[in-house]
Amino acid sequence: MVLQVNPIQKEPIVTWEALPADFILPDDPVENIQQPAIAAALTDALGSTGRIQPQMLIGSNFGLVATVNKKIVVKAPDWFYVPQVQSVGTNVVRRSYTPNLEGAAVAVVMEFLSETEGGELSVRSTPPYGKLYYYEKILQVPTYVTYDPYEPSIELRCLQNGEYSLQQADANGRYWIPELELFLGIWQGERLCQTMNWLRWWDTEGNLLLWSSEQAQQERQRAEQERQRAEQESQRAEQERQRAEQERQRAEQERQRAEQESQRAEQERQRADILAAKLRELGVDPDAIAE
Repeated sequence: MVLQVNPIQKEPIVTWEALPADFILPDDPVENIQQPAIAAALTDALGSTGRIQPQMLIGSNFGLVATVNKKIVVKAPDWFYVPQVQSVGTNVVRRSYTPNLEGAAVAVVMEFLSETEGGELSVRSTPPYGKLYYYEKILQVPTYVTYDPYEPSIELRCLQNGEYSLQQADANGRYWIPELELFLGIWQGERLCQTMNWLRWWDTEGNLLLWSSEQAQQERQRAEQERQRAEQESQRAEQERQRAEQERQRAEQERQRAEQESQRAEQERQRADILAAKLRELGVDPDAIAE
């Protein structure tokens, strides 16, 4: 009888080392045209609502680097978020990001599943490492999101005791992202002439974070409403001016009528005085006639 002993899986030795200047980063093409649009829309909504700060790093298809067992490993997620990184200066273009060397650990990673069997959910623990294994065991990313645009559906995994645990959506079908203090969900609609299912953010009050294009549209609508209100106010002011002018004209007409009545009364008085004088000349007392 032969005793079979399973080999003991060794924990990977992970170090955070500077990427050599001549290191050639992977330049894999994206799976489809939707992926960059979805990633850009996620970042756009954060930026348009003032949630991106200078110390943050948010990227798409951008290399996240670790040295595993003395070999450089790079994975480029479809979208990721790091809360604080060191500045590389104004004249330097960041080629990649090495957590714990260039700043904080990666807080959120998203991968958009492809139609073919990919590595987004792979737990392969030997080179080439599966993405799920890499984010869970190597980078130890607290929140890992996978999005299947073909279903569409979201799976959110949170790191608990060194292992990913699937999270449940809330009653609205959205997932809480604690690192961003936002909910993530699926929204169907149009952006930049593309109608499809988008990943979108909602705040704790349930308000949808608007894209910059939506904010601009809202501003245009508000500006148009303000223009219409201003025009209505101008029309009301003109109507009030016209009414005031009509009142002034009526008052003027009343004054003129009163003046004419006064003039007629004066003329009648003068005629009466002339008649009385003539009667007196004739020896007739006008007062006696009046009685």
